[in-house]
Amino acid sequence: MILLTPEQTATLKNWFRPEQPGPLIGPHVIQTGHGACFVDRWPHPQAVLVNNAGNYTLRGELGTLSAADLRSHITGFVETSKDFVPLLRAAFPEVREWPRVIFEQRSSPSLVASDAYPIRRLESSDAYHLWGLSPAVDWIGKTWGGMSGLASSGFAWGAFVKGQLASVACSFFVGETYEDIGVVTEPEFRGLGLSTACAHTLCGDTQTRGHRPCWSTSPDNTASIRVGEKLGFAVQRYDLLYAVGVGIPEG
Repeated sequence: MILLTPEQTATLKNWFRPEQPGPLIGPHVIQTGHGACFVDRWPHPQAVLVNNAGNYTLRGELGTLSAADLRSHITGFVETSKDFVPLLRAAFPEVREWPRVIFEQRSSPSLVASDAYPIRRLESSDAYHLWGLSPAVDWIGKTWGGMSGLASSGFAWGAFVKGQLASVACSFFVGETYEDIGVVTEPEFRGLGLSTACAHTLCGDTQTRGHRPCWSTSPDNTASIRVGEKLGFAVQRYDLLYAVGVGIPEG
């Protein structure tokens, strides 16, 4: 497969339109420059594989790619149509399904954060706060190329407890219409409502950009679902990701 330049990748916007809530991998790579895009041929590709930090989207015409084309390019979670699943299974017999539930914000409830836990937009100088996050939650920066990229993105908000960054909400994937939200809270600060407060602030910020917040999680992640429901999110659809060479996260 052929690796495209960012300029070439930007010409593929129509491959990802119309947008729908969910993992906006292709649009995020185009919008932010974080990630890589591979095609079967250039110009006039018939198949596209986009990777952002182990999150993939595979689109195009069946029969264009072989199992061998995929084997050296995918390790992570794949978003694709059911038509491509037989090819994925031929390339990766161990592939596993990861059920997902996709939410779209239908209302904007009024939530008031406690003054005891200040919430603010993160800036470049906050990278050191992000670097200090525990391994349990440091995945939050991976779609922005790491913590420095997330800190300088303008798409992240943090809640602080006694000067320590305790919770982060960010636009994990940024599209032209939607922003798919990610939120984490350090284990020792859970139960304080910080995830909800951070994500609520981010949703308002998203709407001021003229974008629509969406939320992706697992059907068994009841804590994440409760936060989404508090924020006015409602189920848009049920979906699947396909795990290749990686474990499926619990909860």
